[in-house]
Amino acid sequence: MSKSREALERYCLFGGTFDPIHLAHLEIAKAAIEAFDLSKVFFVPAANPPHKDRALMTAYEDRYRMVELACATVEKCQPSRLEEGRQRSYTIDTLKRFRREHECSYGLFFLIGADAFAEIETWKNWKEVLQLTDFIVVSRPGISYGIPENARVHPLENLSLAIASTSIRGRLAKGDPTPELAPGVRAYIEEKGLYGWRRPATITASQ
Repeated sequence: MSKSREALERYCLFGGTFDPIHLAHLEIAKAAIEAFDLSKVFFVPAANPPHKDRALMTAYEDRYRMVELACATVEKCQPSRLEEGRQRSYTIDTLKRFRREHECSYGLFFLIGADAFAEIETWKNWKEVLQLTDFIVVSRPGISYGIPENARVHPLENLSLAIASTSIRGRLAKGDPTPELAPGVRAYIEEKGLYGWRRPATITASQ
């Protein structure tokens, strides 16, 4: 792709642990693509976020593979290994790496929930982060946030997507249905035995 063509692209990064990725993540991305005419949304699984206990997270490669399977079902969504191998996952480093690898100085979007954006002033080099990207902020019931000076914020509202990865993991551990997961993601979880999932024992008639 030429630089002149890249300058016309509207790219967006969507970071998270995605442990596991579920349909609400995809619906958020689709809503952002439509609302802001995005060319592509890059799903960026975090390697080692400072606010999470790495020991409690599913292995990076498994989370990346689930993101890959989910993104295959939605046009303009693409998995990204931007944070693979990182000792710490800081947004400032992710943004700089993306811009460097794409040789871009054009506008870039970052898709984020209102609860996470409300804490932006606690992020590493947060003022520099504001210079490097526009934010698409997904509204959450009962969550308000201030907008720091010089922040470029685009609200994404009216999404009713009350799905929690914690609940999904609990049901997977019991072998219960998880309609919030793309079929390919559920199949991968079963194949790898993630989240404590175990194939139910087969009951056979006595001879």
